Amino acid sequence: MSFGTPPPSNEQPEPAPEGGSGGYGYPSGPPVPGYGYPPGPPMGVGGYGYPQAAGPNPYQDPPQQGAPNPYQDPPAAAAAPEAFPEPFPLSGPSSTEPDWEALSERAAKERRRKRMWAWGGAVTVLALLAGGGAFLLVSGYGTEGEDDKPGAAASGSPKPGSSETGENSALVPGDPTVIRDVSGSMGLRMGEDASVVPLGTRHEVKMRGNSKSYAQAAERVVDTTKSFTVTARLYNLAEKTSRIAVSQGDGESFTFELGGDQVNGKLTWVFRVQTGDKGAAATAVTVAAGPAPKKDRTTLTATYDAEKKTIALYVDGKPAGKAEQVPAIWQGPGPFQLGRSRHHGLWSGSWSGSMERVRVFDTALSDDQVAAYQEGKLDSAVKPSHSWLVN
Repeated sequence: MSFGTPPPSNEQPEPAPEGGSGGYGYPSGPPVPGYGYPPGPPMGVGGYGYPQAAGPNPYQDPPQQGAPNPYQDPPAAAAAPEAFPEPFPLSGPSSTEPDWEALSERAAKERRRKRMWAWGGAVTVLALLAGGGAFLLVSGYGTEGEDDKPGAAASGSPKPGSSETGENSALVPGDPTVIRDVSGSMGLRMGEDASVVPLGTRHEVKMRGNSKSYAQAAERVVDTTKSFTVTARLYNLAEKTSRIAVSQGDGESFTFELGGDQVNGKLTWVFRVQTGDKGAAATAVTVAAGPAPKKDRTTLTATYDAEKKTIALYVDGKPAGKAEQVPAIWQGPGPFQLGRSRHHGLWSGSWSGSMERVRVFDTALSDDQVAAYQEGKLDSAVKPSHSWLVN
């Protein structure tokens, strides 16, 4: 057999007339839409490569009985062209082949969905980790043993007036600017730069050491003509400047003050009372115990025994300095104060730091009672007349 000669068992059709659209070995007929496909309707009818309506599909269907084979038999007599089927039937192609395009699109969607789940899971984990860190940062301390450290919660806690403090048990319900008196009925209204913040399971008032950082009662709390005890747990940030934690009076001078002051060039814990009505330094009597530590929690307790006419100071439950005799304590005008004191008609000694467990007793506690109070073992029969920031 020579090159180009068809097999003898197959009868080849006549070559297509010149100008026809058939190819070598193909029957003659009208022009076809695509290379190598069987005859079809004129261009513009149907889609590229689709079979004629009601005709055999040479790629999928077996030859029908008695039907012409477009690859072996000559074409039948010309017949009128029939309508071509819609290129994209709504019922889908008649082929049994899988719809590879749909499967590919479905697989792509599934991959995208899995990626979205993976990204969502990663974002959720990061959010939980960040939320956990923020919770630890805001909560400050979780145990009593860690209460003695300054809390980061103070910087991020709501200021007075914020609705977020509405559930704060240390504040007066409905008025987040007033510290609640747990033992009495004398609330302390805070200035703009004072705020009550969490401290473990309790609360403390934070003060910034300026003229707007204080809290005061509406009237006098301590009757300085009688015996009394004042105690507070303090956290001091001052290095050298005088800072007063608790005092009473808003006239020309304080009647008493408790905090830190300069004594011989060092910041020292002091309890000072005024015995004269002019507020002169010559009529003030001081008990000093120092030095006043910085960035450490300290409980100061001051007592006045009206019968013995003595004043005393205790640091963390232990007697400090030397008890002093006084003729009496001047009962000056003005309310109870936290975070400042009155000197020569002006406010001074703004407290820098925080304080809690502020209590007033209408009696002078003894040495043993002060020690028991420090350990939380004070006889329950000895009750304070006023208490703030104890819960």
